[in-house]
Amino acid sequence: MTHWVYMLRCKDKSLYTGYTNNLKKRLKAHRSGKGAKYTRGRGPLTLVYYKEVSSMSEGLKLERKIKKLKKEKKEDLVKDFALGE
Repeated sequence: MTHWVYMLRCKDKSLYTGYTNNLKKRLKAHRSGKGAKYTRGRGPLTLVYYKEVSSMSEGLKLERKIKKLKKEKKEDLVKDFALGE
């Protein structure tokens, strides 16, 4: 099974970080207003970062680590991802 950690850019420029084992389905849920409470009403949402991980445990650890980062560091992750680094 594939596991993903991802970040969404909300309309208000905030970033939402999440974990899923089905990225396509989770994005659809977020965009339809049935995803996380945080993202409801903050659309349109743009996928700006994602990383495949080997297990749920690894994914949840990475999600927690990213959520603890300061906004500047999260923006660096997004920038590096966009540049393909």
